[in-house]
Amino acid sequence: MSTKYVFVTGGVTSSLGKGTIAASLAKLLQARGLRVTIQKFDPYINVDPGTLDPYEHGECYVTEDGAETDLDLGHYERFLGVYTTKASNVTTGKIYQTIIDKEREGAYLGKTVQVIPHITDEIKRRMLLLGKTGKYDIIITEIGGTVGDIESLPFVEAVRQLQWELPDENCAVIHLTLVPYLAAAKELKTKPTQHSVRQLQQEGVNPDVIVCRTEKPLPLALRRKVALFCNVRPHAVIESIDQKSIYEVPLNLKRQNLDGILLDLLKIENKVEPNLDAWKQFIDRVYHPKKKIEIALVGKYVELQDAYKSILESFIHAGAANNTRVKVHSIQSEHINQFNVDEKLAGMKGILVAPGFGPRGTDGKIFACKYAREHKIPFLGICLGMQMAVLEFARNIAGIPGAESIEVAPKTEYPVIDLMEDQKRLTIKGGTMRLGAYECRLERGSLAYRIYGKHIIQERHRHRYELNDSFLETLEKAGMKATGKNPETGLIEIIEIPDHPFYIGVQFHPEYKSTPEKPAPLFRAFIEAALRYAELQNNS
Repeated sequence: MSTKYVFVTGGVTSSLGKGTIAASLAKLLQARGLRVTIQKFDPYINVDPGTLDPYEHGECYVTEDGAETDLDLGHYERFLGVYTTKASNVTTGKIYQTIIDKEREGAYLGKTVQVIPHITDEIKRRMLLLGKTGKYDIIITEIGGTVGDIESLPFVEAVRQLQWELPDENCAVIHLTLVPYLAAAKELKTKPTQHSVRQLQQEGVNPDVIVCRTEKPLPLALRRKVALFCNVRPHAVIESIDQKSIYEVPLNLKRQNLDGILLDLLKIENKVEPNLDAWKQFIDRVYHPKKKIEIALVGKYVELQDAYKSILESFIHAGAANNTRVKVHSIQSEHINQFNVDEKLAGMKGILVAPGFGPRGTDGKIFACKYAREHKIPFLGICLGMQMAVLEFARNIAGIPGAESIEVAPKTEYPVIDLMEDQKRLTIKGGTMRLGAYECRLERGSLAYRIYGKHIIQERHRHRYELNDSFLETLEKAGMKATGKNPETGLIEIIEIPDHPFYIGVQFHPEYKSTPEKPAPLFRAFIEAALRYAELQNNS
């Protein structure tokens, strides 16, 4: 079977959930035994999201091979349990950079370089790239942005061309749009959908399936109306109603046979019914937990939920594994000081100090680390969170009151957190951090070793700064142990305080590899520790 290509576009407004729809469809197709992957094409001119403000774009997701990508790739991996790669996220910036580099090299032999055909040809090349590997039966491509946006036009044009260049049975287009409910009129309105589809058709692309995001169920008559005005069959108008959990979306799409509709369009003979029992069990544990726990997420970007998307999803996965509803209290680290830290963190059964960059909010993170250490509350520090835990311990326990991070105080005499040696010569910010999966050797008998159950682990990274090992002896004499190191470089990956019930900081990002069916071991253990702490509190 030749590789099939499915394109997912969106209209009316952003944030309708194209990524969730794409991931959910992929989940259904995968459950039928098909080899599926997903890629995202983003229309912004940034080369990748690595330099984007989390407040503007949400979290930057890092792949196993070290690509800084859109957060939707996190959804893809969580739903499929399959790793994406550098080839899975393409931006306008990457496309134009490639074209300009080729033009400077003289590759176009003096021809005028134009959006059509040069830009669109490069977009098409990248859209088909994963299909040429022979590893996949179906490639799902999400087109970022909204149909009608100027910056999206080259991508839509590329899809139009592929609709004509590929055999009919090798290409399908799904268009996600909005059917709003007007409370004043007490009815659902289809005009936004009609206009959105018409805009897509004006750009030369005819959708095969229309997915309608809605707050209310779509009556059959309304679906027929959408079908009639949008040139699709009534059964190809799919309702995507708001769900309590994004993990229920595959089940909703299955009930409407979206996967079957797509297989018919692509002329794939497949009579395997998707087995989603494990997925349903996970959802059941999410909806019907036996316990509840309150966890503090201390970070500097908490105002935007998507800024810590993978962490929040990891809590859901770990909570379900422990039959527990994890209630996350997002606390802005800028608002924490020595006078209110008790009030801010009162009642928390676990404290996670989140990643981040820059000096803003670091003092609040340090106070949170101190509170967790002194009150024996289960603690997990990730990336910058680990670094702040080290600084707190160095200042208050290890006798280094001037301990600082070079990131916060470049001229400090006590650079306990220092810039990595290979980062000191870099002047370019984008894509130059320590990125992707690296090995970490765990000390036998340590908390980390007990959590992972093995000597060598591999986790993903995104950082420029590290614990300065020249201060390690002082820290270890005072009671903080380095229990995980990179076997090649000696970089300190994990710190613990052994005389604390659960106090661990990691330089890597365990949240990136957490899935519903395989929760991140650190998050799972953290919730277990929080439950034990809560039980002790209740019994005291």
